[in-house]
Amino acid sequence: MTAQISHETAWEPGDAHTSPASVKVWDLFVRAFHWSLVASFALAFLTGDEMENLHMWAGYAAAGLVALRLVWGLIGPRYARFTQFVKSPASVVRYIGDVATGREARYVGHNPAGGVMVVALLAMLVGLSVTGILMTTPAYWHSESLEDVHEVVANLMLGLVVLHLAGVILASIRHHENLVHSMITGRKRAPEADDVS
Repeated sequence: MTAQISHETAWEPGDAHTSPASVKVWDLFVRAFHWSLVASFALAFLTGDEMENLHMWAGYAAAGLVALRLVWGLIGPRYARFTQFVKSPASVVRYIGDVATGREARYVGHNPAGGVMVVALLAMLVGLSVTGILMTTPAYWHSESLEDVHEVVANLMLGLVVLHLAGVILASIRHHENLVHSMITGRKRAPEADDVS
């Protein structure tokens, strides 16, 4: 499967020239999932104990989004599939070593570290969903120990979000590419000779 290349004009403040060729990487579902998950997790995290109903509904929304993303990771387009970005531990370690020395390749989709981050974030969200839903059942209603686990997982998730943002900023700087903009438009710069597509 080859990526479609187009020559589109991308307006940037103070920039009136045509952008380099670009490829469609993130489909509409992945982009909508990403930003909806950002909103639902932020809402759930910020409401916590203060607004229990809103917290629960935001959590249900996040759980539903994760379930849909797991399915999409199996049947979605190329760059959405887990088989495209989940790499072996050796590949991840090698990539992180390349990042440390400033020699990492640019990936059109998720790089190996980004792939690990996607899996880790989804795993934390599954943990949050399971513990949150269990606390609404008669067997675990307002269980303090389960609530403690839920809070620990939420804080671990927040830590992963910070690492994810740091990785996005680093990759954007290193590869001269606005990855946040790419997750809005779905497009990234077309692969060059040394890039991994």
